[in-house]
Amino acid sequence: MDRLSLYRSLARPAESRILYYVVDGIGGLPRTPGGQTELEAANTPTFDRLANEGSTGLATPVVPGVAVGSGPGHLALFGFDPTETTVGRGVLAALGVGFDLRPGDVAARINFCTLDTDGNVTDRRAGRIGSELGAALAERLDDIDLGGPVDCIVRHVKEYRACVVFRGGELGGSVADTDPQATGVPPLEPCPHDEMSEPTAVLATEFIAQASAALADQEQANAILLRGFDIFAPLPSFADLYGVKPAAVAAYPMYRGVARLVGMSVFDAEDTIDSRVDLTGAALEHHDFVFVHYKATDSRGEDGDFDAKVEQIELADRSLAALLELGFDVVMVTGDHSTPATYRAHSWHPVPVLVWGPHCRVNGVAAGFGETACLSGALGSLRSMDILPLTLAHAGRVGKFGA
Repeated sequence: MDRLSLYRSLARPAESRILYYVVDGIGGLPRTPGGQTELEAANTPTFDRLANEGSTGLATPVVPGVAVGSGPGHLALFGFDPTETTVGRGVLAALGVGFDLRPGDVAARINFCTLDTDGNVTDRRAGRIGSELGAALAERLDDIDLGGPVDCIVRHVKEYRACVVFRGGELGGSVADTDPQATGVPPLEPCPHDEMSEPTAVLATEFIAQASAALADQEQANAILLRGFDIFAPLPSFADLYGVKPAAVAAYPMYRGVARLVGMSVFDAEDTIDSRVDLTGAALEHHDFVFVHYKATDSRGEDGDFDAKVEQIELADRSLAALLELGFDVVMVTGDHSTPATYRAHSWHPVPVLVWGPHCRVNGVAAGFGETACLSGALGSLRSMDILPLTLAHAGRVGKFGA
């Protein structure tokens, strides 16, 4: 019996209400050797109280030494092995904006970008154009006709990001990104990785050419980069696997997408404490498991702004304090990965995690919530994919295995 089948067989009903609070990129590093990380430097009375009353540890998102993207990081937190269950960013982007993907659809994420007169990338994000312009340009691309049996559907996501869905025919989803991840060089070709994806690569090449023509009058967003090609295949239902009624409260489309992928009811939040709290309260009317996502900690880490990340961690703590007023029996707090400001990117460092509830094995020392304290916490070192079943067990949701 595989892991997911085991959890499905052991799922049991309970009256407990669970808050699954993911503070994106929460893990960090000190600015100087022996100093404090962003989480340790932040004033976080709510995190610290729950850590002292509950159990803490350090979670590895995939395997030691490997940095992880947000998609697989969240799939691990939802109990899936991210090395076995892979989903491209294009599928998550399309689901995130509520697109009705069908099995066999191939999706890719679009970044509007800037090319110079020699065809080299000068800005991979087109000067971070705003959502109003991004939406207007996505409408232009939605008019592209590739001819033949395949439809090409474009939807805006946020700011400089959009997504394209290729629908019709026999298409594979294994195509290389065209984003070179660098400036001063031209975009890459959408090369297929297998025979079934060759038609997809041809379609993508034509789509890129027509997109460049449609955007020729733009000073910044005059071209596109495609990333995260994948074919849509539904995953097992979160509710069916774990016996809960799950909901998600998230402001950013990608995280709404990964929640929809596993069958959660999604509440589109604004990036404010009031919005998160109001929608979480609404979710609790019909759901007993609420995944709440907090994004800005990751963004400030990628910016390399240590102090701003500290501020966002403090806001995340205040947000949690307000959420707790709604009444939860079990609370889990962690991140999908670490994003140290000194590293300016997702890193491989284990992520602090805490579980709070009535059946916790309390940490030996009341040291609060931080990387150093979590190193000696009661949960020890664990994998991110094991956090969900531990949380469910603390909520009385997992039955006994065997006689």
